[in-house]
Amino acid sequence: MSEFPACPECSSPYAYEDGIQYVCPECGHEWSGEAGDDSVDDGPQVRDANGNPLADGDTVTVTVIKDLKVKGASQVVKVGTKVKNIRLVEGDHDIDCKVEGVGPMKLKSQFVKKA
Repeated sequence: MSEFPACPECSSPYAYEDGIQYVCPECGHEWSGEAGDDSVDDGPQVRDANGNPLADGDTVTVTVIKDLKVKGASQVVKVGTKVKNIRLVEGDHDIDCKVEGVGPMKLKSQFVKKA
């Protein structure tokens, strides 16, 4: 039995071959079997609310439907607040940053967009 590559999107080990393409049954991603491993996988790539890739040091704008409440404080992070020099971390809250007037905090990438 031949060993199939892991899914490049979700890293699932259950990918299977369908004709000339590989298919991931967990996320539905399809990729060409002829492409090979041209990309270097540095782990999961963090993307903002619009799907743009984020990197360490990026400037993002907090864009949420309502203000973000700061856990353990009476402050809120207002819509449109710019956060500079973000740091990407592993976990549920994948952005580590300092918000001016609030201090250090962690944000979810689904609530920010790249400025």
